[in-house]
Amino acid sequence: MSECNALYDLFQALDLGFVEQVLERSYGRKRRGRHPRSLIGQFKTELLKRVARIEGYDELHRLLWNEEDLRLLCDIKEGEKPYHPSILSRFRKRIGPEALEEIMAHCLKHLDRIGVLDARTVALDAAFIKAYSRRDPNDSRRGLSDIEARLRKQGGNVTLGYGVHLAVDTKSEMPLGVIVQPANTNEKKAAPTLLKKAIKRRRKRKVRHVVADTQYSSQAVREEVKRLRAKPVIPYPRNQAKGKRVLRVDRKFRSHGPASLKRLYRRRPAVERVVSRLKTYFGLRQLRSRGLRNVSLHVLLCIIALLANALSAIKQGLPHKMRSAIHFTGLTWRR
Repeated sequence: MSECNALYDLFQALDLGFVEQVLERSYGRKRRGRHPRSLIGQFKTELLKRVARIEGYDELHRLLWNEEDLRLLCDIKEGEKPYHPSILSRFRKRIGPEALEEIMAHCLKHLDRIGVLDARTVALDAAFIKAYSRRDPNDSRRGLSDIEARLRKQGGNVTLGYGVHLAVDTKSEMPLGVIVQPANTNEKKAAPTLLKKAIKRRRKRKVRHVVADTQYSSQAVREEVKRLRAKPVIPYPRNQAKGKRVLRVDRKFRSHGPASLKRLYRRRPAVERVVSRLKTYFGLRQLRSRGLRNVSLHVLLCIIALLANALSAIKQGLPHKMRSAIHFTGLTWRR
């Protein structure tokens, strides 16, 4: 089955031995008593949900009942039932975002080792994902079943959700760091922590430029970028640096200012393309979890799937397809 072959390659690209060690250490399972279900199998099942863009865990459960090949791929032994949504919920709660961040860092380290990452220019941006909740009728600023979700203006509407703050290598278009916050958290507040996450992992090459849009325009952000020995490429809004020849962007998204800054600013759309791939091919939109911690788990699993896809393409001798999710666009189990 071609779908299972693509998934097998994706899983194998992740260094499953390392992944299992991280999961066991984070899960803290006991050796006595009833033997637990496979941790690596549950991890694969969570990735399957993202790659196949399955909206709900009940649908995922039905899929595993109906597809024997997928049960084998997800380490479900003959005679065992598929992982129930409650089992996967406990799994996510036990491992936490910390374990997934360690796995993400390991994937990035591997990409760095084989020379994929450049990371001399890093782009920042924030994406919005809708919360799995409706607004609280007694307090419309937050969610009813998800009390940590907050409101943010999206286009002409005000929507409840979370902000996914990303730092991306503009050359390889691989995410270097991520922070998930309630949707009303300003990008400027998230930027310092996000930069530290993205830059501290770079060993071979130092980050030279940090590119972001006007939402990040503040003295504090610029000083933080300079403190990390990089150059900020952030347009000033009209009410800042009046009369100075600095980088600006007009209402038609045309950049004005020094030619060198304009050239660097053209790399910013790389982060938007990464967000688009995460939403279109790796299930970022299919949020069915509540609470900041659980939403962070969902986002990290989506990013790990994207990084595993890149590693899989490279291992197959197709480095030019590391940003392509073509293997997973034709999944037909739900059709």
